[in-house]
Formats: sequence, C-alpha cells, structure tokens
Amino acid sequence: MRGQVLGVDRTSGDGQISGEDGHRYSFRPGDWSGDKGPAVGARVDFAIEGTRALRIFRLPESDTAAVAHRQPPANDRNKYVAALLAFFLGTLGIHRFYLGRNGTGVLMIVISITVVGLIVTGLWAFIDTIRYLIMSDAEFEHRYA
Repeated sequence: MRGQVLGVDRTSGDGQISGEDGHRYSFRPGDWSGDKGPAVGARVDFAIEGTRALRIFRLPESDTAAVAHRQPPANDRNKYVAALLAFFLGTLGIHRFYLGRNGTGVLMIVISITVVGLIVTGLWAFIDTIRYLIMSDAEFEHRYA
C-alpha cells in the first residue's frame, strides 16, 4: 500500500502513516526497510498487518516532496521596527533584544553605564539603524528569523 508519513516521535522513532485507504497505521523504527528513515510528509510504500505498517520504503519522489511541504519559520520581526528601536532606544540595546540578540543587548546596557559608553553605544545604534534600513528584506529574514 502507499501512503504518507504524518508524524514521527523524535525520542522513540515511532510514528503514523496515513494510507491511501484513509486509515492510519503505526510504525516503529525497526519497520523501515530502506536506507532512509522516516520524514514528515514523505511518500512511502508499505505492507500492513492489522494497524501496523511493516517493510516501509520511502518512494524516490518523496525526498523533494517532504522538503517542499515544510513551512518556513515564521518571522514576526520587522526591519523598520528594529530601525526605529535602534534610533530612539539604541543606547540601551532594546533593538538587540527585539531581534533576539540578547547577549549584545546586555552588552550595550553595560557599556551605556559610563558617559563614554553612551557615545560608543549611540554610534553603534546609529550604525545598526542604517544597516537595518539598507538591508534587503530577504537578508533581514535570513539573519533574524
């Protein structure tokens, strides 16, 4: 029978396959017969015994299909918001926290404690503002997703 892998438990390796007949079949890591293991969305060929899938093989076209079904990670960060935060609150490193760069955010706060540090972090924040504004959307997504 043919079907598609619905899910795989990362710790145990057990999973579920949805068969073309509309039923779900469970499998264990030892049920795989090919050199490639399970992947969510992979098309497979398998034998059934009750509600178990046995002698499971991944179909060749499933390697590209499994990759195509993956959703890109959602990025809720916006480069214009980051640029505004860097411009107005940059000496405190708020824009760094917004982008998930907590280490450099803390570093900017620590440096800002001194008067000389305010000059350094002010310049750093201004450069970050310019960088965010001229950076392409694709590069921003890649760096801060």
